Amino acid sequence: MTPPTTGILPVAPTPFHDDGRVDEDGMRRVLDCMIDQGVDAICILANYSEQFVLSDEERATLMRVSLEHAADRVPIIVTISHYYTGIVVERARAAQAQGAAMVMMMPPYHGAGLKADEAGIFEHFQAVSDSIDIPIMVQDAPLSGVTLPVPLLARMARELDNVGYFKLEMPFAADKLAALIEAGGTDILGPWDGEEAATLLADLDAGATATMTSALQPEHIRPIVTSYLAGDHAAALEQWKTCLPLINHENRQCGLRACKSAMMEGGVIKSDHVRHPMPPLHPATRAELLELARPLDPIVLRWGK
Repeated sequence: MTPPTTGILPVAPTPFHDDGRVDEDGMRRVLDCMIDQGVDAICILANYSEQFVLSDEERATLMRVSLEHAADRVPIIVTISHYYTGIVVERARAAQAQGAAMVMMMPPYHGAGLKADEAGIFEHFQAVSDSIDIPIMVQDAPLSGVTLPVPLLARMARELDNVGYFKLEMPFAADKLAALIEAGGTDILGPWDGEEAATLLADLDAGATATMTSALQPEHIRPIVTSYLAGDHAAALEQWKTCLPLINHENRQCGLRACKSAMMEGGVIKSDHVRHPMPPLHPATRAELLELARPLDPIVLRWGK
């Protein structure tokens, strides 16, 4: 990832069989489809990969399968988040040893009430940075319930050798991106957008250079970023308007289930199963998803047919 990666770096969904077992062959097909979508990198084991319902053994299997199958074709970002610093360090070392290009991690938290203070957060990331040689992306997301002040993020970028990428996906992310870039300067290698690109234009205006979406329509969202970075803001705006209805429906109504349903519809995977207690997508919501997607002719709806 030198020079710093830009463009689109989607999260790969984790496919399951209808009975809930991990579908290893489906995982390979997901990766192949995403590579055919022209992505700049792929993130695995993230929240949109349902990392929170995976056992340690399943997680290790999915990382091995993904890195063996795709790491020589596209950079793979491995999510390693955990509350315990020791486990995060172990995961980081394993990811690097197997060929990951980057690791992504949230600050340490467990539930709504168990969080580290700023010193603990810094030490958590410092331990990982001291253990590996590949870049670390800080995921700053509301899911953790942890506030990461801009001065802390800028200090991490300045003092920790491998911390330089930041995925910001909280309300008013553009304001925080702009403040982080101003505070961190050249130490901020990758100020990145998230949230399925729902705020992508504002985040690009603030200085974002990449977005981490789902794998639903990356071939349509990527030109928004590339056009903007090339100076064609009008083209970026028009393309964002084209993508926005589907982005909004995914972000506000479907969540991680959107991509899995579209991939099943397109023959990429055999099942759009999500593990309990997450409910399956409501039929009406799924029908609206496909109705919004079909005019765009996304690769996911035809890749396996």
